[in-house]
Amino acid sequence: MRIGILKTGRPPKPAIAQFGDYPAMFRRLLGEDRYEWRTYEVDEGELPESPTEQDGYVVTGSACGVYDPEPWIARAKDFLNDAKGQAALVGVCFGHQLMAEAFGGKVIKSPKGWGVGEHEYEVLRRKSWMDDAPAIRLPASHQDQVVELPPGAEIVAASEFTPMGALAWTDHPSISIQLHPEFEPAYAIALIEHRRGDRYTQEQADAAIHTYGRPDDRGRVGGWIRNFLKGAT
Repeated sequence: MRIGILKTGRPPKPAIAQFGDYPAMFRRLLGEDRYEWRTYEVDEGELPESPTEQDGYVVTGSACGVYDPEPWIARAKDFLNDAKGQAALVGVCFGHQLMAEAFGGKVIKSPKGWGVGEHEYEVLRRKSWMDDAPAIRLPASHQDQVVELPPGAEIVAASEFTPMGALAWTDHPSISIQLHPEFEPAYAIALIEHRRGDRYTQEQADAAIHTYGRPDDRGRVGGWIRNFLKGAT
């Protein structure tokens, strides 16, 4: 199966040598040898020539907001609309928000502020590609949120803080999640430390780091994504 990674951002430069870029994180999560991978530098203006160039696409996280006036963001939304129904689509964090906006929802900078640290989502609607877990626990790193559900989308998992935390579309093979299954805990903590005193206060950073150390569901959600991709093609 051919999977394209639509890269829309990168980790802080000091972290890349240790943890790799976002495409590398997704390849580790989903299996280096499981798919034929290709990365598209979407944030630098590169997009597939045709949606059918790959069987599926994964849209990564980004430091940008989907409402930012960057030309590449508008082009990425157009591509997702072209790809709808022609390839399997998976969005994570910014990718979750970008898909929601492209398909008719709405994203804002949330007045709730930053969601950071490990968050737990309750599973609200079980899909065929999921197991019977009642909840999932994964790293969060966002201040934007989907606030209007796109047509054809269902909420499959959520929290009180993030009511539209994971979506699945009923009219085309697309899923998305606000949390980060690709973030290893060590990277998530390094990212918090990088932003300490800048995006996060000292107290926010300390509280977020304190949430790590318990088992998470990276492996489980990685399996869900693989199951989805297998069933969508």
